[in-house]
Amino acid sequence: MLSLLHIENIAVIQTADIQFDSGFNALTGETGAGKSIVVDAIGAIIGERTSRDLIRTGAKSALVNAVFTALPDLPWFQENGYGPDEEGNLLIQREIQPDGKNICRLNGRLITVSQLRQLGRQLLNIHGQHDGQQLLDEKCHLEYLDGFGATEEERMAFRIAYEALAALTREISALQMNEAEKARRIDNLQYQISELERAQLQPGEEEELTCRRDLLRNAGKLIESVEGAHLALSGDEERDGAAALLGAGENALHTAARLSPQASELLDKLTELRCAADDLAEQIRDLRESFDFEPGELDEIESRLDVLHRLKKKYGGTVEEMLDYLERCKKELDEIQFSSDKVARLEKERDKALDAARKAGNVLSAARKKCAKALEKRIQSELAQLDMPKVRFQVQFQSKAGAYGMDETGMDEVQFLMSANVGEDLKPIQKIASGGELARIMLALKNVLAENDQVGTMVFDEVDTGVSGRAAQKVAEKLADVARSKQVLCVTHLPQLAAMADVHFSVEKGERAGRTYTQVERLDRSRRKEELARLTSGEHITEATLDAAGELLDGAELYKQLHKN
Repeated sequence: MLSLLHIENIAVIQTADIQFDSGFNALTGETGAGKSIVVDAIGAIIGERTSRDLIRTGAKSALVNAVFTALPDLPWFQENGYGPDEEGNLLIQREIQPDGKNICRLNGRLITVSQLRQLGRQLLNIHGQHDGQQLLDEKCHLEYLDGFGATEEERMAFRIAYEALAALTREISALQMNEAEKARRIDNLQYQISELERAQLQPGEEEELTCRRDLLRNAGKLIESVEGAHLALSGDEERDGAAALLGAGENALHTAARLSPQASELLDKLTELRCAADDLAEQIRDLRESFDFEPGELDEIESRLDVLHRLKKKYGGTVEEMLDYLERCKKELDEIQFSSDKVARLEKERDKALDAARKAGNVLSAARKKCAKALEKRIQSELAQLDMPKVRFQVQFQSKAGAYGMDETGMDEVQFLMSANVGEDLKPIQKIASGGELARIMLALKNVLAENDQVGTMVFDEVDTGVSGRAAQKVAEKLADVARSKQVLCVTHLPQLAAMADVHFSVEKGERAGRTYTQVERLDRSRRKEELARLTSGEHITEATLDAAGELLDGAELYKQLHKN
């Protein structure tokens, strides 16, 4: 349950600490006092979307802390590997900054807003005053029914079958085209294949041609420099080269080598140099003779590179990419030319997939209809407790329209019908339900759906809109009943609901030094009487209204004692 909520610098709340109890917690106050801000803070702590506009004017950031206790082993804890501390406390912190960034922590450990949102769905549910409008949207009715029914296994089986059907349908559609379109595509593919095959592309060809072109472009300079090197080493008819000079030096040292050990060492080195020079001169000569530049070769290479450049603009950035594109074209051409055979084979597979999807859909529909009967009984029972004993509630099924009579949700169109008065026909809820009826139907629905989840805290934000008198008392009693198994936090304007609460908080707005401040006060019995009297009669509080408020509290306490078990 939510044990403590700490708020800093959110709208008109500079700072507030609210210590909630188990059971029924009510918050009351004048319109605009800041009750909804408390709900916004709770929403922030469970990962709902926030705005930097929430930050109090002049503050650097806004902060919400919350402590949850007595939590079950939620699936989120198992999936993420951490949860409450050794004492069973779960501290959640969320800081909202002016640049829109949010810093979220769980027991001091940083988590993302997405993680916080996933955890928040398992911690508490917030039901706002506009939730009743969802009943007017038929698209939500199937979601409510599935939320009530334990049909996850059937829905998963159908979803797998439907996705297989959808995949085959998409593949067949991609292969099916009219004859004119098919002929145009075949002509285009054949032209592209022919153009690429005529080019006789070879992997690595462009790199080799580029290197050869660079060589040919500089052939004159290359030959001149190589011949110069050869001349320097080998010499010509007019002068000796380095190799010949080294040989002469070698001959000159022979006599000295016989007379001097040092000269002998020098002769060996000179012999090595002369041999090396001879070898190098021979290698340079071989290099020069290897240059084989045919007339017109450069033009041919330039022409070939131009062809490759033109093809690259159409089919890919490299020869390898163009070859890959060629293979894809051939594959597509084969598929189109033999598409009739493939479509026929796929259509047989599709028919089998359609049969499987229909079988799974029928199983799902049967499970939903069984759940619908149970939901109808539960809703009517809840509505009877909410002073709507004559109301009839029914879940109507219709077959899906469109292809195959199904979509990813199944084969069912679901709509909630009701009859508010005896003798009246069942009609769609959105056509006949009043605001007060919608509020009670939604409360009944939320209560029924909550029975199937692990969420321990339910927040009701002015869900009593349009409810008054005896109906208000019934709503109060229903929330008290819910609070026996779950923690309930309720923002309300109705004295009947506030009186039924186990803990009552007053949200009051005031001014100090030219600024607006909101404070949250936990009320004792005396202050509760004053607040209930204000809710009943406004500012004109009299002894009579105080006595009536006391009677409300006594009546609420008696109801809770009688229904304790």
